Amino acid sequence: MDGRRSAGAGAVIGVAVMAAVDEIVFHQILGWHHFYDRSTPSVALLSDGLLHAAELLALVGGFFWYADLRRRRVLAPRAAWGGFLLGAGAFQLFDGIIDHKVLRLHQIRYGVHLLPYDVVWNVAGGVLLLAGAVLTWRARSARNR
Repeated sequence: MDGRRSAGAGAVIGVAVMAAVDEIVFHQILGWHHFYDRSTPSVALLSDGLLHAAELLALVGGFFWYADLRRRRVLAPRAAWGGFLLGAGAFQLFDGIIDHKVLRLHQIRYGVHLLPYDVVWNVAGGVLLLAGAVLTWRARSARNR
């Protein structure tokens, strides 16, 4: 079993899935923001399209990597799930801290008090990251026994 590569493939898929959830739910369905809100509506829409293209490439690449590990019979499923949660949590925290607060590319929502949204967004990312770290650590511990 190849725990590191399994976790890596899972992490790429996790980042892509969380980016897709963000883009589909918050950008398209709810219309709360775009990836880049500091310009014209056309630029905002273009930025969403570029994010969507990147997430699809990551998703396809991650699944090809995952399938290759399975084909070679070296996939460590628990490590892959741990990597998935790590990737999803890392994307969420990066988006919440770097994109929202440091770079100010967009906010979660406009016209509301942001603190509750920021807390829920970042705590959810932290929980995903912590769950992924625990699962990955347990997978590594089980392999070393």
